[in-house]
Amino acid sequence: MAKANTIITLQGRLTLGDALRMLVNDGMVEKSQAEKLYKDRKLDRSNLHPLVVVGEQQWKNLAAENKPLTVESLTVWLAGRAGLDYYHVDPLKLDFGSVAQIVSKAYAERLKIMPVKVQGNVATIATAEPFQTEWVPDLERVLGMKIKLVVTNPLEINRYLPEIYNLANSINLASSAKAGQIVGVQNFEQLVELGNSKNLDANEQHIVNIVDWLFKYAFEQRASDIHLEPRRNIGLIRFRIDGILHQVYQLPSTIMNAITSRIKLLGRMDMVEKRRPQDGRIKTLSAEGQEIELRLSTMPTAFGEKLVMRIFTPENLVKDFIQLGFSKAQDALWKEWTANPNGIILVTGPTGSGKTTTLYSTLKQLATEEVNVCTVEDPIEMVEPAFNQMQVQQNIDLTFSDGIRTLLRQDPDIIMVGEIRDGETAEMATQAALTGHLVLSTLHTNDAPSSITRLLDLDVPFYLINSTVIGIMAQRLVRTLCPHCKESADIDQATWDALVSPWKIAKPNQIQKAVGCLECRMTGYRGRSGIYEMLTISPAIKKLIAQNADLAAIRATAHREGMVPLMINGAEKVAAGITTIEELLKVAPSPLD
Repeated sequence: MAKANTIITLQGRLTLGDALRMLVNDGMVEKSQAEKLYKDRKLDRSNLHPLVVVGEQQWKNLAAENKPLTVESLTVWLAGRAGLDYYHVDPLKLDFGSVAQIVSKAYAERLKIMPVKVQGNVATIATAEPFQTEWVPDLERVLGMKIKLVVTNPLEINRYLPEIYNLANSINLASSAKAGQIVGVQNFEQLVELGNSKNLDANEQHIVNIVDWLFKYAFEQRASDIHLEPRRNIGLIRFRIDGILHQVYQLPSTIMNAITSRIKLLGRMDMVEKRRPQDGRIKTLSAEGQEIELRLSTMPTAFGEKLVMRIFTPENLVKDFIQLGFSKAQDALWKEWTANPNGIILVTGPTGSGKTTTLYSTLKQLATEEVNVCTVEDPIEMVEPAFNQMQVQQNIDLTFSDGIRTLLRQDPDIIMVGEIRDGETAEMATQAALTGHLVLSTLHTNDAPSSITRLLDLDVPFYLINSTVIGIMAQRLVRTLCPHCKESADIDQATWDALVSPWKIAKPNQIQKAVGCLECRMTGYRGRSGIYEMLTISPAIKKLIAQNADLAAIRATAHREGMVPLMINGAEKVAAGITTIEELLKVAPSPLD
């Protein structure tokens, strides 16, 4: 009988009896439980893997503080028992084309193995049957390569094995497909090759399959953006997840061009026009039936047309601002601002700081049956039935200021202006606020006090700022620590003082640090949260604006009146174990800048 945690060697496929016997020997499950399950499943012909059968029981691991025995944890245990490495399948890191050439689909399905990596003379093959290895010497001889076996969750093999071969097949068939007609100049560096290069049909089933796969994986991996980037001889696919770009795949240029054309077709964009930027949108459904909207943007580059898709899901719009990262005090102040019947509320921050989510969530909450909510945007970020949305059209001279002028004749109660970017738009927004409307808009400034000087730079008279602006909120997004793997860490007084100086905030006994696990893709972070700086235009601030005071004086007064800077609000989240100092320093400006 094997001792606990020793490496053992079985022959052939793992049976339920083998698995249960080893689990009992290792003190992980009770003998009576194992015997009952074996008896109940003795005549079972479902062909489920033994680890899946045991995982379904939701037993507690008696040898590990009663943690649940999941299929994942059982796979890690089995890998140790077989003396092999455990391997978690990350679909974004699989080279579908290379691994599918190692063995045929039929061979892989018969042995329940899955090639996952090819590097030099070594092919890494994942299996859920670590004791069935008689095929390894034969395959090594045929391939002329060394095979490294790793143990993988059987559910992942069942899921990803067909997809590896289906996608690889689509790419191979698309690569060998007959060409269509040349449309435009794809690549400035390949003008001499135009007579020989060929374009694939965007409607070919192989291309349709690849696009469907692309969307499916982007949704599954919680991507906020999909980037299709042409290079000299290849095309790159990258996903932005929690604010960080991850390279997903490389494709031949011809296939990348066809994928771009397919997506432009779905977004009702001009497929022929490749020299000018275009915008479009697609509405689709996730595998769970959830409605998802994608905003498309193309840009001509030296190597072809670059396409970026911003992904919006309805779950991003929330009614509870605490979910966005507001403190209770910030939530109360924001509700106080937005309860005003007229005036201007500004949200400021760089691109990708969550301004749109904040504004849409606010409008969603304000858009009751009793009010008329109108927006003018460039472009419309997300189509929302509760609002009346208008898009800026520069080609017909429909600007933000023209849009606001039109909205004022539409009997609005609440107006959202996508961005105040020039003096005319700023003037129209203040006029709308003066005539009894609540106006919400965005600016691009470093912090909240800077927005006042920005409005002055746009030639908005100081007395209009005083009489219309209710409050200004600056925001950033910080990655939040993964709850599955974060660990406590000590912090010294000097480091903490440097972070919060000159604010006197008590140093926490401990903070949390990023570690990395399968749940967070080994980054240590999962999801994002907002940090906020809220400036109320008080009588004291108005007095400074009237005197045309400098920015430092406005900022100092705001701090005295209780405005918490972005860095300090972030430090509070560090102390609460929500994020890390490293993450905060990446995004938040110094409170004294």
